[in-house]
Amino acid sequence: MKKITLFVIIALMGSFGVFGQKYAIIDTRMILDRMPDYKAAQAQLDNIAQDWQKDIDSRQAKLDQLYKNFDAEQVMLSDDLKKKRQDQLFITEKELRDLQRQRFGFEGDLFKKRQELIKPIQDRVYNAVAKISSARGYDFVLDKSEGITIIFADPKLDKSEDVLKELGVK
Repeated sequence: MKKITLFVIIALMGSFGVFGQKYAIIDTRMILDRMPDYKAAQAQLDNIAQDWQKDIDSRQAKLDQLYKNFDAEQVMLSDDLKKKRQDQLFITEKELRDLQRQRFGFEGDLFKKRQELIKPIQDRVYNAVAKISSARGYDFVLDKSEGITIIFADPKLDKSEDVLKELGVK
């Protein structure tokens, strides 16, 4: 699949070249990594995720202890009491899994927080790229940081530094 995608990109680049179109290559990962507000947002996300993970780990340790206690005591418990304790263990375990899903699952709290903190920064980068592209007449801009594999790129085509200048980042 990657070979087909690469072939299509190379073919498109070749055909665009025939018509005199201009293109540029940027590295959004490098641009974001050099932006202080992105680093701050990423550090904030990491701290939030770490706190949530500590809470989940703590709850997991408590649940493990409850299971251990139950295993040790179950021979002395009546059937009704044993059933109640098992039900409570299952409910506690389900609550823990639900919390994990809520915090770290697809479109969970971490995803929403990432959208809240990172998306505005990504939008600024996009707007800077669009402004540079319009001003310099680029027909398209490739991002070499993710997704597209570029086997060779002339360094003079990399306009990442220009985007950083546009954003006011050194």
